[in-house]
Amino acid sequence: MVRVLMVIAQVNFRDEELFEPLEVFESLGYKIDIAAPKLEEAKGMLGATVKPTITIKTAKVYEYDAVVFVGGRGAAGLMDSPEVIQLVKDAFNRQKIVGAICIAPMILAKAGVLKGKKATVAPSNEAHRLFKQAEVNLVNEEVVASGHVVTADGPHASKKFARKIAELII
Repeated sequence: MVRVLMVIAQVNFRDEELFEPLEVFESLGYKIDIAAPKLEEAKGMLGATVKPTITIKTAKVYEYDAVVFVGGRGAAGLMDSPEVIQLVKDAFNRQKIVGAICIAPMILAKAGVLKGKKATVAPSNEAHRLFKQAEVNLVNEEVVASGHVVTADGPHASKKFARKIAELII
């Protein structure tokens, strides 16, 4: 059975960037775990709440086929978490599918896994500066796959993003 770890911020994850890919993955029969910094209820920017099934700290990358980082304002805070950066590096080094949407590709850039790769991100001065600093080839597309890394630029691309990840898992 395919297993996917979806990583969210405790507060201000982007609701549709979690729930629309979740819907796609579940329709394909995938088992999904949702990781957050704590096991207590997490709250989305649009008001949705979700109970994480695992903490980021206790997630074991080898158990998953893909690790997907959900965007939203809260995702910016995950960039400074050593556990999150290590999770990205472990997933990338184990050749897992690594996905990030909206501002979450900044986490991948900060972890160093986008160096020399094509990627996209929600447009902002901070994101563009970080991508340049991390030597990422920024492209203006909704969804970009570069090797086993998939990035998307925002909530409007949530389903397309999930389908691209699923395509790479098969």
